Amino acid sequence: MRSWLRQPGLISALPVAAFLLVGFAGPLLMVIGFSFMPPRTFSLAQAPTLANFTSVVTDSYYVSFFWSVSLAAITVLLLLLVSYPIAYGMAKLFGKWANLVTVLVVIPLLVSENIRLFGWVLFLLKNGILDGSLKALFGLGAPQILYSVPAIVLGLVYVYLPFMLFPLVIGLSLVPDVLKEAAADMGASRLQIFREVELPLAMPGVLIGSMLTFILALGSLAESKILGGQAIVMIADDIESAFTFAQNWPKGSVLSVLLIAFSGALVFFLFRRVDLDRIIGRR
Repeated sequence: MRSWLRQPGLISALPVAAFLLVGFAGPLLMVIGFSFMPPRTFSLAQAPTLANFTSVVTDSYYVSFFWSVSLAAITVLLLLLVSYPIAYGMAKLFGKWANLVTVLVVIPLLVSENIRLFGWVLFLLKNGILDGSLKALFGLGAPQILYSVPAIVLGLVYVYLPFMLFPLVIGLSLVPDVLKEAAADMGASRLQIFREVELPLAMPGVLIGSMLTFILALGSLAESKILGGQAIVMIADDIESAFTFAQNWPKGSVLSVLLIAFSGALVFFLFRRVDLDRIIGRR
């Protein structure tokens, strides 16, 4: 037993394990504990209750969940349509220019997300860049989409584009060109090659990009506040309000726990149903 405790691997892992315990597991356990505390209390030394969980239904917080899940799903679908051609070009066509495209995609990540979103506000605002330019050039104003659901979707697609694009590039890089050439020599159409050869082999990148984008969009906050105004309320807005303005930590905790549980269940279901090793060809 003592020799097992003295193993170099175990000793080396202790600092990382302690860091994860204090920095990750500890706060998560506190949030779970507060979700069972009475509303508007700031101590874990109270009698547990399920009142916060029932209030999710009675106070119609499921509406926020619905909007968050719906917009996250729409974002994933739009990003697949937008990112797939770009990723295909970066993996197969652009050659040395692929590095330039990568830099152009990465550079916005060096700027604060809020600053980038406020740039879209200036662009979409009435009498802003888009509206003023169209009036000056054609005498017609732009449609007002700021502070609406389409504006939120635009912000989500813009912010999370890299998180879908780069996994797709990796996935498409796994597709050997010789397989597509062989399928073409056997008479397969371009659509058949895409459906039977390219998409199945690129599926790991598609799944990872979709899952990553969905989880990030599900917990998004700035897009709905800056570009959406009060058009809709997403679940992250309710969580922030509960922890700050309402000073109701148990309510914010139960919403956080439900969001974490939903995201975890989705990831668990995905990896239970989809065998990435089989798709890649490892078995």
